[in-house]
Amino acid sequence: MKKAIYSIIVFLFISISPVNAQSSENLKAINTVWAKFYKAFETLDYTLMAEIHDKDLVRVSGGRNILDYDTYINNYKAGFQRDKEAKQTSMISLRFFERINNDSTASERGVYKLIRNKGKDNEQAYYGQFHVLFKKIDGLWKITMDYDSNESNTIGEDDYNKAYAIDDFEKFSE
Repeated sequence: MKKAIYSIIVFLFISISPVNAQSSENLKAINTVWAKFYKAFETLDYTLMAEIHDKDLVRVSGGRNILDYDTYINNYKAGFQRDKEAKQTSMISLRFFERINNDSTASERGVYKLIRNKGKDNEQAYYGQFHVLFKKIDGLWKITMDYDSNESNTIGEDDYNKAYAIDDFEKFSE
């Protein structure tokens, strides 16, 4: 009887554990999407934004509005063009307090830092919280939902520093 109970416990542990495990391989693959996201801001290239988001995107700007894919991408196209003409620069970075994934879906939450005109007299930093959902579509991770908010300007450098670096997989994988 003890062997049977032990066998059942071992079986349950083995069968349940992989469901809850976070894959560092998935995190690495998702980070390639984030690398394109970073590059889009650095180069002001809206086509990179179009590439990493799914056509069925739901984009929520906290406290403001909900956008579809076309509106969201067209806003980046116009905004990046304005920035190029005005010789504005942008650099964005992300830190995370939650990264959950399986082989088809991922949820990532954290804090972003957007620096405009880095190293210039008019340099400004902006912070906010984000929550992004990914789906693996045709073998590629795509952003399907993107929510962010500055929480009435209460998010700052301290919040950013408390979150974990994008390459700190140890905090989020087993």
